[in-house]
Amino acid sequence: MVLYFIGYFCVMSDIIRLLPDSVANQIAAGEVVQRPASAVKELLENTIDAGATDIKLVIRDSGKLLIQVTDNGCGMSERDARMCFERHATSKIQKADDLLSIRTMGFRGEALASVASIAQVEVKTKRHEDEVGTCVIIEGSEFKEQSPVSCPNGTTISVKNLFFNVPARRNFLKSNTLELKYIIEAFFRVALVNPDIVFTFYNQDKTLFHLPAGNLKQRIINLYGASYGQRLIPVEQQSDLVNITGFIGKPEFAKKTRGEQFFFTNGRFMKSPFLHFAVENAFRELIPTDSVPSYFIYLEVDPQTIDVNIHPTKTEINFQDIKSIFAILNAAVKQAIGKFSLSPALDFETEQSMNVPVFPADKPIRQPVITVNPNFNPFEKKLQPQTSFSFTPPPAAPIQGWRELYETQPPASMPIQFPQAIAGSEDPTSASTQEKGLERNRGIQVQQSFIVTNTKSGVIILDQQHAHERVLYERFIEENKPGSGHGQHQLIPQTITLSPDDAQFFLEWSDYFRQMGFEINDFGNGTFVVHALPVTLEKTDVRMFIESVIESLKSPGQDHKSDQAQMLARAMAKKLAVKRGRKMHQEEVDALIENLFACKAPGISPEGKPTMLVISYDELHTKFKI
Repeated sequence: MVLYFIGYFCVMSDIIRLLPDSVANQIAAGEVVQRPASAVKELLENTIDAGATDIKLVIRDSGKLLIQVTDNGCGMSERDARMCFERHATSKIQKADDLLSIRTMGFRGEALASVASIAQVEVKTKRHEDEVGTCVIIEGSEFKEQSPVSCPNGTTISVKNLFFNVPARRNFLKSNTLELKYIIEAFFRVALVNPDIVFTFYNQDKTLFHLPAGNLKQRIINLYGASYGQRLIPVEQQSDLVNITGFIGKPEFAKKTRGEQFFFTNGRFMKSPFLHFAVENAFRELIPTDSVPSYFIYLEVDPQTIDVNIHPTKTEINFQDIKSIFAILNAAVKQAIGKFSLSPALDFETEQSMNVPVFPADKPIRQPVITVNPNFNPFEKKLQPQTSFSFTPPPAAPIQGWRELYETQPPASMPIQFPQAIAGSEDPTSASTQEKGLERNRGIQVQQSFIVTNTKSGVIILDQQHAHERVLYERFIEENKPGSGHGQHQLIPQTITLSPDDAQFFLEWSDYFRQMGFEINDFGNGTFVVHALPVTLEKTDVRMFIESVIESLKSPGQDHKSDQAQMLARAMAKKLAVKRGRKMHQEEVDALIENLFACKAPGISPEGKPTMLVISYDELHTKFKI
């Protein structure tokens, strides 16, 4: 009877219904508009499709308060201004076959409907042939007003209070610095593929970028700075399958951070890890393994051989024959590298044997003198050293017993500068430290990754990288206290250039860098002059170091709600710490042990990973069954 009742209930009740348009638009918005940068991308692409030659972007509060895009494109009629906010309303396609020949940016008719469902939108638009324009106001998919308005030719769309009716989505947005970084990335992706269009970008009523119309190289220079004029080399390859144009960066300018890697297909930005590997492979053995080459590469293919409709944000593209494109791209980049003599090569155009220096006329001619050693005997087992050379080896530190076996190989690189004991921490040589069980025994490096030492209670195995991170972290935290940060002034100030988004990010963190001992002045356009550095960084490549730290601070794993000084200290410690696989001097090993046990929390790294493993003597006795 119960089963019958349930079946009867299911048959009699209609539980499947069509979603209201407002709800359907909000669901689509979750895919299309993930953050303010997504709305910026969609609005800019619409202006491109409208044939605009001059585009202005205005941002306030990192897009949360206002995103405004103004263009001088074709404008819209009174009916089109209202219809453009309907879902799946588009002027780009009329039948399914049109999807195989798409050349425009937007075509599905979801962008404006999605944006209008989660924001307060105002549109003012006017066609060139009309006398007056049209103003449409929509809030959360609810139509509010449509009226005639006096406005210039083109369209102005103002998106206010993004996610005002979806507070949960708004709470998941990142800090203003990160959201502005994402907006700049979206702006770059549109500006780089349309160098013939004038772009102006305003942030908080200040001009962030003004890009005049020009060619591709001029556009890259206007975005990244004049120094890029000497960093770029052209790439060009024509084939029946794909035409490749663009620029790659010289290997010596490869960076630790990503952000200058761009692929465009038929005028559309795309992401392709597979094709990225094709470029990266061409730079193999020319750049460090942890660096990334810069490239701005444009692909032109038959639209019928690709599918751009596989992702809501249209940043992924399917190719029919991507393996062949991979091979062509890899060969094109290698050819560009070889053509511009970036690879080691001989100059066959110059006859080296003819480069004979001119003999001065006033120099006297002398007969060559040959020096012969009459005491030389090649059959002697031990040769007499020549008196003209002398070598005194440095005094070796005393090594106890069998540990001498571990120090037979010379160190692979220069010694690491280890900081002294943390100020205010307990001296490891004091009597109280000795009572805790730490003895003044020397450590032994094992496999260039671990350090073995002993205490009164057992054996300790240190992870050299995690241990050094802890030592550096606590030192940076100590130096970050107000008034304690001090740096070493440079005899010759260094100039560094950062990408626009990295420069903006660095400015947000400049006060914390200053507390750490940096003294850096902003010269605009991503250029900074370094006058002073923390003592620990005296022999460090400043540009590479700052780029690495910025990349760590921007990583998704960082907790941006935590103390920013601690975040910076963690990032600096991670980049400066001695890495596994690095052979250390005996003095460095001993200094690391002493400084680690002087820390407040020697057992864990700044990221919460263990720095040491302790094995008691009782445990050893048990293992060996003594």
